[in-house]
Amino acid sequence: MSSYADDLRLAHVLADAVDQLTLSRFKAQDLAIETKPDLTEVTDADRSAEELVRSQLSRSRSRDQVIGEEFGSSGHSPRQWIIDPIDGTSNFVRGVPVWGTLIGLVEDGEPVVGLVSAPALSRRWWAGVGTGAWTGTRLNSATRMQVSEVDEIESASLSYSSLHGWADIERLPQMLNFMQRFWRTRAYGDFWSYMLLAEGAVDVATEPELKLHDMAALAPIVTEAGGRFSSLDGEDGPFGGNAVATNGRLHEETLEALAARD
Repeated sequence: MSSYADDLRLAHVLADAVDQLTLSRFKAQDLAIETKPDLTEVTDADRSAEELVRSQLSRSRSRDQVIGEEFGSSGHSPRQWIIDPIDGTSNFVRGVPVWGTLIGLVEDGEPVVGLVSAPALSRRWWAGVGTGAWTGTRLNSATRMQVSEVDEIESASLSYSSLHGWADIERLPQMLNFMQRFWRTRAYGDFWSYMLLAEGAVDVATEPELKLHDMAALAPIVTEAGGRFSSLDGEDGPFGGNAVATNGRLHEETLEALAARD
């Protein structure tokens, strides 16, 4: 059994509690919406969900550090719980059911546990180091995930978010040229791109601008499913400020295609 089995069980308990809260606020007529200084949206559900996770972690893992999107960092420890209370807040606000809670655990700089819960889709994905990657719904038992074996871009499916960020980092031409080589491109966006990749439904997923809380839960799920998760510069893990996730076979070709040009 994985040494992180207890942490993974705790992540499920946390997600169970948060799912009830976030679902109760989804499409609520009195949902409070604000714009943060970085011009992203935040709702009362985001803040309440993170407060709930922090409260439970303070009891269950009082020595661990907690890093969240809405309330920053608390504590100091080589074990860091990294929380995105609602990934896909814009979807949440508009009534699109593709949003989820991301719970990641990093220990000594290594992502070791990841869980994504998307209650409006009745889906959940999770992994711990050495346990494999799994997905389940409220209606059936867990199924182990495995990335695809597609080994040619021309036969592959790409998922991305918006194109604006690629222009911001001056790599829009590279991205547009790369997209045209794929068999199929879709903007599933946010966490869903990476979960579809772990399931083998998508072969490459990439975003140009992300924060640690956007990625910490995703990386172990992708890697335990047999894929690779890195920055655009090829740094493995969720620490580089952007993401490239692939089935492994297409990773180096993706990095080369999206590399900065002089």
